[in-house]
Amino acid sequence: MRGAVRRPRSSRRAFLVTIGAGWMGYGGIGIIGNPRYGTSRGLAHITQYVPLNWLGAMWVVFGAVAVLAGLVVACPRIQAAGFVALAVPAAFWGAAFASSAVGSFPQAAGGACGWAAFAIGIYWVSGMEDPPPSHLRKRYR
Repeated sequence: MRGAVRRPRSSRRAFLVTIGAGWMGYGGIGIIGNPRYGTSRGLAHITQYVPLNWLGAMWVVFGAVAVLAGLVVACPRIQAAGFVALAVPAAFWGAAFASSAVGSFPQAAGGACGWAAFAIGIYWVSGMEDPPPSHLRKRYR
């Protein structure tokens, strides 16, 4: 391939693809396919109104959006949408588990902390920049 421009690898894009694929697996396998008791119980306030299968589909859709955003090169706005797609379900899960922990299922407090921390971590990663290409980096002796 003569004349092809090789783009540097992007840690942000790799993060979007990796976590997005994980979200798709979690939604498809872990929620739709075989939900755990703690997940079902922690979401009891929400599943009164929204079926658990729909919540699993939400994870799959948001994960797919993140994967697709990670595959787009040199478009920060689309990548920003991918980071939102990663953060929304994690924040939603954190809020739902916190609500259950305060109410009838205090064991959900650990899940609430974990999901909320994950959502905040996604926010921090979304603000990081990729390192410059190696030829533009300073050389230290």
